[in-house]
Amino acid sequence: MISKDSHIPIYYQLETEIKELIEKKDLKPGDLIYSERELSEKYDISRMTVRQAITNLVNEGILVRQRGKGTFVAKPKVEQALQGLTSFSEDMAVRGMVPKTKIIDFQMITSTKKIAEKLAVESGTLVYEVKRLRLADDIPMAIETSYLPANFFKGLTKEIVQTSLYHFIENELHLKIAHATQTLESSVVLKKEAEILDLKEGSPVLLIERFSFLENEKPFEFVKSIYRGDRYKFTIDMKRSKA
Repeated sequence: MISKDSHIPIYYQLETEIKELIEKKDLKPGDLIYSERELSEKYDISRMTVRQAITNLVNEGILVRQRGKGTFVAKPKVEQALQGLTSFSEDMAVRGMVPKTKIIDFQMITSTKKIAEKLAVESGTLVYEVKRLRLADDIPMAIETSYLPANFFKGLTKEIVQTSLYHFIENELHLKIAHATQTLESSVVLKKEAEILDLKEGSPVLLIERFSFLENEKPFEFVKSIYRGDRYKFTIDMKRSKA
């Protein structure tokens, strides 16, 4: 219930009320919530207050607006721990979701200085550039652009990268993947990527760069990814360091 006598802001009380309805399953993913007018009348509060609460929940990824249709309960985000190195296909399979990959582009290019540095090869060396759309249960989740040394992945095909590259490396090439360095930053999606990810231009996304290494410390992969901010979140378990 919302109390106008409470020291807690009314918009925050409404946010809490809606979150509790979702937690109790009274509102389920995909459900249409009351309109601003209906919420204003239901709780006897101003539409401006309702709008602030709804906007905050949309920004948190709890609700999602659809132009001309209304505001809906968002589908839960896929949660991935930052510890451990796994492929997208492995992550989705563990969660009981069906992974799928669509090849956007597959070609061999000469490496730029930046890509060459990341892969520890000379500038101008031939590398595969593989751009893939990653889906889970047919929902677009991320766009991945991978750069792979051509002399290392001789005979690489679209069919191989259509599934799991890590599975191919470990089970077909019989090599051991050791570790990776990954950086994350927040951004907004541009028009071209927004269309591919089924997002509105300017929606929040996570930009991720990963450099992966074999057990001999040889880099074999440089990946730049764009993950949907409304469908993905990362978690990390942190231990307090000794003083």
